[in-house]
Amino acid sequence: MAKPLEVDQQWLERIANQVNGLQYGQVTITVHDGRIVQIDRTERTRYDGPSQKQQSPSEQQSKPREQASNGETLRIVQ
Repeated sequence: MAKPLEVDQQWLERIANQVNGLQYGQVTITVHDGRIVQIDRTERTRYDGPSQKQQSPSEQQSKPREQASNGETLRIVQ
């Protein structure tokens, strides 16, 4: 039978610190023998605009371009 989980005030504060400010992501709590032994925080960052790969070729071509000093063409990103 599983042992009851032992959670003291210090662990509650640690868990709250990991969850605070987390906009997208997850907090994973690892338990061994009824004791918390590890807290993992994985944070995701979401971007609203589409990436360059998601734009149509005509949208990509309409972006302003400049000629670099070495002769390469540079696309201006705003």
